[in-house]
Amino acid sequence: MNRFLAGDIGGTKTRLAVIETNGAQVRIEREADYPSRDYAKFADLLGDFLANAEPSRYAAFGVAGPVRGRVVQTTNLPWRIDADALQRQFGFAHCTLLNDLEATAYGLPALGADDLLTLQAGAPDASGNIAVIAAGTGLGEAGLFWDGQYHHPFATEGGHTSFSPGDELEMSLLRYLQQRHQHISWERVVSGMGLLSLHEFLCLYRRVAVPQWLTEEMRNGDAAAAIASAALSGRDKICIKTLDWFVRLYGAEAGNLALKVMSKGGLYLGGGIAPKILPLLQDGAFLDAFLNKGRMRPLLEAMPVKVILNDRAALFGSALRAAQLAHDTNEYR
Repeated sequence: MNRFLAGDIGGTKTRLAVIETNGAQVRIEREADYPSRDYAKFADLLGDFLANAEPSRYAAFGVAGPVRGRVVQTTNLPWRIDADALQRQFGFAHCTLLNDLEATAYGLPALGADDLLTLQAGAPDASGNIAVIAAGTGLGEAGLFWDGQYHHPFATEGGHTSFSPGDELEMSLLRYLQQRHQHISWERVVSGMGLLSLHEFLCLYRRVAVPQWLTEEMRNGDAAAAIASAALSGRDKICIKTLDWFVRLYGAEAGNLALKVMSKGGLYLGGGIAPKILPLLQDGAFLDAFLNKGRMRPLLEAMPVKVILNDRAALFGSALRAAQLAHDTNEYR
C-alpha cells in the first residue's frame, strides 16, 4: 500500500483525501469536504486540509476546468491552480492536475458492482472505447481510448459544445437563452444551472407563476435541488415537466458523446445529479433520447450504459493517477 494526496475540485464542493492504493484497490485514510466558494484560492483550502494531515510526496487533483500545461483556470470558480506553485509551496515530489472527468475516467477500475447501476446492458461482448458524462454544477465529458489491451483516459470540454434543439419547444428554449448568453452550450441546459434555466423558461412559456413555497425553498437552499425535489415528490407540475425534459436532454447529449467517442465499451454517467434522479433515468426517457440517432440506433443499443453511484470516483481516479506517476518515476517499484 502507498499513500497519495487526492482531490476532486468542483464548482460547488471540493473534496480532499489521503488515499492508500494497491493496484486498482483504494482505501481512504482521511477525507474532508469544503465549500469551494468559501476560499479565495485553492492553496488556502489545501493548506487547511494539510494542517492536520501527514505530508504526501505525490498529489493529484481532478479539477472542473481545462488543464493547460500544468495550470487550470476553473470554469465555475475564480481559481487559477498552478501545479508547479503547489509543488513548491507544499513540498510535493510531484503534483499533477487532471480535468475532473478525466479523473473520473481514471477512477473506473476502482469501482465495484455495487458502485454502478445498469440502464442498458448492451452487447455481451461489448469492448472498446468508453465515454463518461457527468452533469453537476456544470457538464463534464471525457473518454477512454482502448488500444486493444488498456484504456487510456483523455479529457474533453465537450460540455461546452453548442446546444442543438431537437423540436419546436427546444428551439424556443434556444431563442430564450440566446437573449441571455452569447453562446448556448449543452452545459447551459444539462447541469444544475441548466435545470434552473429549463424551469424558468417553462414557467414563462406556460405562463405559470412559481408557487410561494417553491420560491422560498429555492431562495433558502440549492435552487436546482429544490426543483428536483418538487418534481420527484410530485408536488409541482412544472417541476415534474422540467425534470422530465432535463432527463431527455441529458440522454440526447449522452448519445452525441457516445457517437463521437465511438464508445463501444460503454457510456458511464457520473456527477452529482444522476444518483439523485435514478427513478427518472430508469423509466425509459433517458434511453429513448440516447438511442434516437436514426441509423446509428443499433450501434448505440450495443453499448452498455451505467450510472456511477459512488461519488468518489474522481477522487479515486486522482489517487490512481498519482500512483501511476509515482510508479513511472520508479519511486514505488
